Amino acid sequence: MPGFFSKQRITAKPGFSRWLVPPAALSVHLCIGQAYAFSVFNEPLSRIIGVTTSAPDDWKLTTLGWIFSLAIVFLGLSAAFAGKWLEKVGPRLTMFVAACCFGGGFWVAALGIYLHTIWLVYLGYGVIGGIGLGLGYVSPVSTLIKWFPDRRGMATGMAIMGFGGGAMIGSPLSVLLMEHFKSASSVGVMETFCVMGSFYFISMLIGSLTIRIPPSDWQPAGWTPAIVENRMITDKHVHIDQALKTPQFYLLWLVLCMNVSAGIGVLSQASVMIQEMFKGSVTPAAAAGFVGLLSLFNMGGRFFWSSTSDYLGRKNTYFIFFVLGACLYATIPSMGMHGNMLMFVLLYAVIMSMYGGGFSTIPAYLADIFGTRFVGGIHGRLLTAWSTAGVLGPVLVNYIREYQIQQGVAKAEAYNVTMYIMAGLLLIGFVSNLLIRPVHEKHHMRHDEFDELDGAYPHTQVK
Repeated sequence: MPGFFSKQRITAKPGFSRWLVPPAALSVHLCIGQAYAFSVFNEPLSRIIGVTTSAPDDWKLTTLGWIFSLAIVFLGLSAAFAGKWLEKVGPRLTMFVAACCFGGGFWVAALGIYLHTIWLVYLGYGVIGGIGLGLGYVSPVSTLIKWFPDRRGMATGMAIMGFGGGAMIGSPLSVLLMEHFKSASSVGVMETFCVMGSFYFISMLIGSLTIRIPPSDWQPAGWTPAIVENRMITDKHVHIDQALKTPQFYLLWLVLCMNVSAGIGVLSQASVMIQEMFKGSVTPAAAAGFVGLLSLFNMGGRFFWSSTSDYLGRKNTYFIFFVLGACLYATIPSMGMHGNMLMFVLLYAVIMSMYGGGFSTIPAYLADIFGTRFVGGIHGRLLTAWSTAGVLGPVLVNYIREYQIQQGVAKAEAYNVTMYIMAGLLLIGFVSNLLIRPVHEKHHMRHDEFDELDGAYPHTQVK
């Protein structure tokens, strides 16, 4: 069995098309992207006992809100701690473990629903499922970067686009299954979790079986590596542990954290926000359509912006995110006050495209700065910024809104201060991005260090 999962076993043979690798990555990312659609379960989960209405012993929405937060926290933690292991064992084993955790997490959570034990739901979807999210998220990324050294941004955009689009499959699928399984004694969530866990496990398993890595001497036909100094693309490599000793790592951590905090906070309250800011003009169904539109731009932005970064450069792309994003956030309150719903929706659509683009551009940015050899592990550790943002963003939006309302501010205006704070976060990201410089040569790996690692990393080309 170890041979089946080994890197040697999944090294591509001559004639293998690199375009077969993105579908393997997508089969994983489209599954784990379901996390963005978890909110469809919150209301039914609050009626597990009462079925038609919430009973006194049913879970509160505030209690259920921690399921998603835990999943995002453990996504970042697992990606950080398993990143080095990923580089050692390769993507097939990592993706297989991700399939077991994410699919199995649904089953453990289903047991928690059956027993009405919230800590089992936390453990299942939040902890075990969150670990599956983290491993599944990072495992194909470094492989794609090595297959597409000529188009790093486009390659990572193809996979991470799937994570943004996973909700577009997961949301209607969840609703359809709950509708099918609901009865006079059940809201259908437990049965839905069992089916979805099985479905996602099989899909992610297929991805793990079809993934391939390039041989050590592989390069795209007709491609010659070119170092473009003003884009800070290096041909050197920084060890995963050494990367943590560079200021560039922490500046990039802030870049990702600020971009995600601003976007995820709004995304978590998008439906409620548009209904409160345009009270009486937006129905719950229309608000759901607004959320769907944001998901579409979130997904499309992941491919568009990361592909664009291949031409603009990663640093310039993030400058656009931060400058344009801050201006848009600062403009949104006036759109609400003037009742301009069309511009409100349009501004948020652009913001969400840059939110998604931030996720897909960061792996290529890391490869430019630290080299490709350990980019998967370094990316994993950087995703702790996502864990932080997953708590920071929603907490800022929710608690500032609640405080504003308690102070007598109308619900339609309760988000104004929050929008200015989000703009401020993006300005912090702007400064962090401005300070990023090429890594000092003292952090680069020496050739004798490459020789020691060749057995562990046979697929990586060393120049």
